[in-house]
Formats: sequence, C-alpha cells, structure tokens
Amino acid sequence: MANFTGAKARMMRRFQEVYFRSPKYNKIQERRPNPPGQHGPKTRRGKKSEFGKRLEEKQKLRFRYNILEKQMRRYVKRAFNSKGVSGHTLYQLLERRLDNVVYRLGFASTIWAARQLVNHGHVLVNGKKVDIASYEVRIGEVVSLKEKMTQNAQILESIKNCPMSLVPAYLETDRDKFSGKLVQLPERDQIPEKIDEQLIVEYYSKYV
Repeated sequence: MANFTGAKARMMRRFQEVYFRSPKYNKIQERRPNPPGQHGPKTRRGKKSEFGKRLEEKQKLRFRYNILEKQMRRYVKRAFNSKGVSGHTLYQLLERRLDNVVYRLGFASTIWAARQLVNHGHVLVNGKKVDIASYEVRIGEVVSLKEKMTQNAQILESIKNCPMSLVPAYLETDRDKFSGKLVQLPERDQIPEKIDEQLIVEYYSKYV
C-alpha cells in the first residue's frame, strides 16, 4: 500500500501543528516556528480563500491518517452515503483503521510506524495476524502485538511516551498484555484532532 514518503517535519511546519508523539517531531515548532520556504518568516500576502481553507483541511486530514487521495474519496463517499453527520462518520471510519488504532493505543509513535508494524505482520486482531493497514476494527475486537514485539525497544519507548490519559475513551487498553479493544464508536469529542471536518465535507461535496 502506498505511503507518504515526503518530508514529514516540513509538512507539520506547513500546517503549524505537530500531529505525532515522536521525540523527533515534538519540539519542531519551538526549533522552527515558521512555515517552510524562503518566505516562511514573512507574513503571507492576502487572505486565504474559502477554497484554500477547505483544501488545506483536506490535506491535513490525509497527512494525519497517511492515506492517498483515492482512498480519501472512497471514505468520503461512504460517509456521504451513511446515516448521521457526514463529517463525524468520516472521522469514525478513519479512526477505526487498524494502523490508527495501533497508533492510538501507543504501540507506535507515528502513523507511519504503526503502518509498518501492521504491514510487517506484527499485529494481531482477535489473535490472528492482520497485515492490512486499512482493516476496519469492529467493536469488541482485540488488537494486540505478537509476543516477540513486546520487548522491542522502539515500542517500549513509544508506550512510555503515551500515558494512559492520551488513549481515547473509545479504546480500552491493557498495557501488561500489549493489547487494546474498541469498546464503542468514537464520538467527535473523543477524537483528539483539531481538523475541521465540515470544511472537508464542503470540499468534497462537488466531487463525490
């Protein structure tokens, strides 16, 4: 599955927000507070258009969940065709991705590290290996790591940097067993993202 391979720190500087717990990124705004590029330190001319605002929010969401445009459109289409608020449904679909659940549980410090764990077959769902990052975790399913990964230094460091207070309320976790479970569909206020989903819905309304 395709993966974002660009300059991740540069993207976070562009969006003026750090999205992940990796020590590599957590002080990026302190070190380099301006957007990238030779004009970064200067005040940008003009006011961003409504389309520009929607486009930027869409790009933030794609970057945060590490998904391609084609995948995003599929998720948006499903959200539009589902009952309820489209933006909230879109977030629920993205939050239930296996790579995202692995990240939320603290087993990886970034979404890219979480996807690598899944793709390399180190993640189990109800005791069975699942190596598809986009797998949608269902309520009651237990996500865990293979036993050989429970002593992995990077995973242990990631768990250390993710206190229980950062694990969303819709997930139940057992750190001793290196496992977690989806106990309910996430409510919007339980999803720790500042991206405005309404702008994303407006962006895609003419394309989907």
